[in-house]
Amino acid sequence: MSQPHLTPHDAARSIALRLRDAGHVAYFAGGCVRDQLLLIEPTDFDIATSAKPDEITALFKGAKGVGESFGVMLVRSGGVIVEVATFRADGPYSDSRRPDSVRFATPEEDALRRDFTVNGLFMDPQTGEVIDFVDGRADVAARVLRAIGSPHERIREDRLRMLRAARFAARFALKIEPQTASAIKAHASELAGVSRERIGIEIRKIVEHPSRVGGAELVESLGLDAAVFAEPHTAGPLTRLAAIEHGRPVGALLAAWLRDRTDRGGGTGHWTEALMLSNRESGDLDSTLGLAAWMRDGFDGATIADRRLTLASTLTPSALDIVGVEAAARAQAIREWLSPYAAAPGGLAPARWVNGGDLIAAGLRPGPSMGAVLDRVYRAQLEGRVTDPAAALAQALEWGRANP
Repeated sequence: MSQPHLTPHDAARSIALRLRDAGHVAYFAGGCVRDQLLLIEPTDFDIATSAKPDEITALFKGAKGVGESFGVMLVRSGGVIVEVATFRADGPYSDSRRPDSVRFATPEEDALRRDFTVNGLFMDPQTGEVIDFVDGRADVAARVLRAIGSPHERIREDRLRMLRAARFAARFALKIEPQTASAIKAHASELAGVSRERIGIEIRKIVEHPSRVGGAELVESLGLDAAVFAEPHTAGPLTRLAAIEHGRPVGALLAAWLRDRTDRGGGTGHWTEALMLSNRESGDLDSTLGLAAWMRDGFDGATIADRRLTLASTLTPSALDIVGVEAAARAQAIREWLSPYAAAPGGLAPARWVNGGDLIAAGLRPGPSMGAVLDRVYRAQLEGRVTDPAAALAQALEWGRANP
């Protein structure tokens, strides 16, 4: 019999209580506790426990290790997968990413190894009591992001924490505590030693969130941008990034940020390589920039067909947001021009009235010229020079027979 579907909270609570029934300590841990104190519904829950990986496996059939040497297991309950990790203390971080070794430890030692005080809290899954070894609850209340212990040491352990600080501070409207901010600025250039893939993942998380402007401002003001984008540091207004709507493609969002940086002498690096962008993301970035440039410089001289085909791009709204900052009147004029076409049946680029099969059925022989005829008659359709499928077919046949 399949398990009933559970919410993430109920699934984690059931796992934690089962661990407790077996004699282990088990708490909600980290971000889910922070979120609840900030009155945000967590999307997932992590559990920290005194149970060792083999004890977790014995209790939960199908539990899988994703880092058993670090005591991290995945447990499924009610269709929800929950990360369950043994309390641990970390050894040295020689690669500035993962500890060379760990030892299973107490809840307090586990809290002290974490990055920021707001992420170092535990919660009793039964009573809701917060277990706080790092004064994180006070920092949550004061909306402060503070490194646990020495900020220099936390950064040396994992330099990506500098970028995560910018993301957390923006996302949760936290002010970075002065000593933590100072340490980030002091170590900012060392972010260049972090893998490009990890940096790219953090930047995606920043730009895809509604708090993207605040996150991007912190990346720049903390001096992390030079290492992130592999180009000279620059900081300043982010008007295009602010104008572009939430939910747009990553490449389009990055295009807006790049244009903001270009205005002040930045935007000189190779962002595709710097952020390990996918082909789609890189293509969207380049296409958004190209489309915005065409709107500024090429729209006026384009034919109706070229305008319709170009503006049919899914990136047009993003490019218009960017142009709206650079040339508001031009963006408004383009919006007004395309509006009736976009509202018409089929939109800016409706289905073709004539295809190759139609021409062959009417007696034309396939050949290199057929594609040119089809393109020509489609442009006539877009520009209103043929008004229905029959007229379009007649015109295509005329052109096709004239140029066999």
